[in-house]
Amino acid sequence: MSIQDMESVEKLKSWINESDNIVFFGGAGVSTESGIPDFRSENGIYSAISEYGYRPEKILSRSFFRKHKEIFFEYYKKNLLFDDAKPNNAHKALAELEKQGKLKAVVTQNIDNLHQDAGSHKVLELHGTLFRNYCVKCGKQFSMDYVTSTPGVTICDDCGGVVRPDIVLYEEGLDGRVIDESLYYIKNADVLIVGGTSLAVYPAAGLINYYRGNKLVLINKTATGYDNRADLIIRDSIGEVFAHVMGWDE
Repeated sequence: MSIQDMESVEKLKSWINESDNIVFFGGAGVSTESGIPDFRSENGIYSAISEYGYRPEKILSRSFFRKHKEIFFEYYKKNLLFDDAKPNNAHKALAELEKQGKLKAVVTQNIDNLHQDAGSHKVLELHGTLFRNYCVKCGKQFSMDYVTSTPGVTICDDCGGVVRPDIVLYEEGLDGRVIDESLYYIKNADVLIVGGTSLAVYPAAGLINYYRGNKLVLINKTATGYDNRADLIIRDSIGEVFAHVMGWDE
């Protein structure tokens, strides 16, 4: 255990123990401890021009997908899929808190399905998920196994259309239903815990503005643009923080 700010973690533990209306809002930093790289750090997925000569943000855009499907599929299958990743203590703790009736929802910017793998049920995926795939022509749904079973562009076995991941690409809007439901939970939360995100990606980060309570917790190793509004800031490992809160480090 290497928590530096134990006083703040104990305060978080107290708030969690006293509440049955907690919402968690998370980003890529929640999954880095499971071996999945983030996007914008020094060693993140977006840190350099890809081997194809394009910025990753360009490759993962709607217009690029339409024009250069071969490069899009090769890049995403090589760089975004982490089949061996397992839920860490943060994912597991959130699932347990939901089971206890304390956590009402997880609002996530991640597309890796680790919250569901840990046992969470109410997961609102702002940017979609790689674990749902659909044919752009006929709409048929496909599993991740179907996508990874063949290299290159994934083709529908019914109509021959292209099967794409159900994620929000650049130049695409977020799902309005997911936004509305996320806003509902955030607005009505007693405790809002924000973890593993710099809160720099909009419109997702803007959802925090709708929180009306007085227990806004930020767990992130670096500063965020919302630090001045937080009621509690913790700069430690999110997995270790939740392990202590749950009593798993004793």
